[in-house]
Amino acid sequence: MILLDPDLEPDPAPSIASTKRTAALGAAVTPRSRRLPSARTLARFLSQAQTAVRLRGEVTVLLTTDAAIRKLNRRFRGKNKATDVLSFPADGIGAEEIAGDLAISVPTALKQAIERNHSLSTEIKVLILHGLLHLAGHDHEADEGKMARRERLLRTRLGLPQGLIERAATKPTVNSSTNAPCPIHSRTLRKGGKPQTSTRKRGAKP
Repeated sequence: MILLDPDLEPDPAPSIASTKRTAALGAAVTPRSRRLPSARTLARFLSQAQTAVRLRGEVTVLLTTDAAIRKLNRRFRGKNKATDVLSFPADGIGAEEIAGDLAISVPTALKQAIERNHSLSTEIKVLILHGLLHLAGHDHEADEGKMARRERLLRTRLGLPQGLIERAATKPTVNSSTNAPCPIHSRTLRKGGKPQTSTRKRGAKP
């Protein structure tokens, strides 16, 4: 299931410092590539990715703002800053039917898409895949590369570019994992899910 935050702009514009580098990168991405993909397109990919990950149960993906994901990050991880994706695995009674929730910041995803010179749609799909692997129980910070290898295999199968873990290996730009109650999907909230995030940012725990 794909949910859109009502505060989210349908065609978000990147709030990136106007340097020569970002200007050049921005020029390489057409305005259409910066548009938010339709819920139907993302729901179709979510289904394909879940099958590839072999993850059973309902997954809700919330596409939201930097401000909203910053609040989630502060509330559940104690980090007062925006991030790209947060994962909230379901736990307890009913977890067989609900796999968990993902929250994705569209403005942050757009910034990363421009840096990588691909579309916003592609970046959101990369984030969904990474989040699904967390929902399936993978933890790249404690599995000696197992999640990284799995992500690499699946992104190739799904036609996606470099994944988050591979990026972090050369440039740590995203967050570390943690645990807390799930806030997004009301049914998952009652099950006491635990969130995880993508990979590391500067200053985050390794």
